[in-house]
Amino acid sequence: MRQIDPGLAAHLKGGQTTLCHCWRITRRDGAVLGLTDHDQDITFGGLTYQAGSGFAAGSHAVEAGLPAEAGEMEGAFSSPLITADHLAAGLYDGARVDLYRVNWQNPAERLFLHRRDLGEVTVDGEHFRAELRPMTHRLHQKQGRAYLRSCGTDFASRACGIVPVTGRHRGQGTVVAVLSETRLAVSGLAGFDGDDFTLGRISFSSGVLAGLTLGIATAFRSGANHGFDLWLPPGRLPAPGDRVSVLVGCDKRFETCRDRFRNALNFQGFPHMPGTDFAYSYADRDTAHDGRALVP
Repeated sequence: MRQIDPGLAAHLKGGQTTLCHCWRITRRDGAVLGLTDHDQDITFGGLTYQAGSGFAAGSHAVEAGLPAEAGEMEGAFSSPLITADHLAAGLYDGARVDLYRVNWQNPAERLFLHRRDLGEVTVDGEHFRAELRPMTHRLHQKQGRAYLRSCGTDFASRACGIVPVTGRHRGQGTVVAVLSETRLAVSGLAGFDGDDFTLGRISFSSGVLAGLTLGIATAFRSGANHGFDLWLPPGRLPAPGDRVSVLVGCDKRFETCRDRFRNALNFQGFPHMPGTDFAYSYADRDTAHDGRALVP
């Protein structure tokens, strides 16, 4: 049962109210910002909720049980805290949003309404609308590990155990040309082969995509430069001169982990899992059935 602050309860019973909404947004990179639809800044809980942000509460529905009820927030790009470039760069993808109802005359009198994950964002000129997904939407997502031959984690993640070394696993470069929405040419990656970055990741440290990391489908060498074909086009195109950091790729095979990265002990897959051909086979005198590994 939700508990309402006694002071706020008394305020709500009065003839007039001085209420507003406050949003506490926590991005996946740990950055936290506060926004309010009031016309003055409000501070509580160690965070200042800034006014003039163009934010407004949208409609939302609440149901009993565990449905993924819908909600939304909307606003205008009138604040430097959230811009079209920020949204296009994915800085707010999956951000956590806490919504409060606050007495702006006395911020100690407030009510926590709900917590949501920021979902799909629609941009229309200087206006945007963001879907707010309840925490229960995570129950509809797959959890746990998949029982597969290939590795189930990202290269250089904590589970992988490899700490990227510049010059060996990571290179620093500069965008020299934008060849299409999904193809870039980058200089400054001498010492890496043409396909070292296939299935890798490219992170932008400057320009309109600063802070964004994109997946690389294929990589190739073109003279002194490296070319990258991205899996998906970014919301904004980078520009020549943008600085990038590029991480080598891994095809998630056990042989690659063992031979290329010397990291077989941390392999997060099941390389010795029998395939369907083995499961449907039958014993015969020419086949060894002594429990040996199927993958050398």
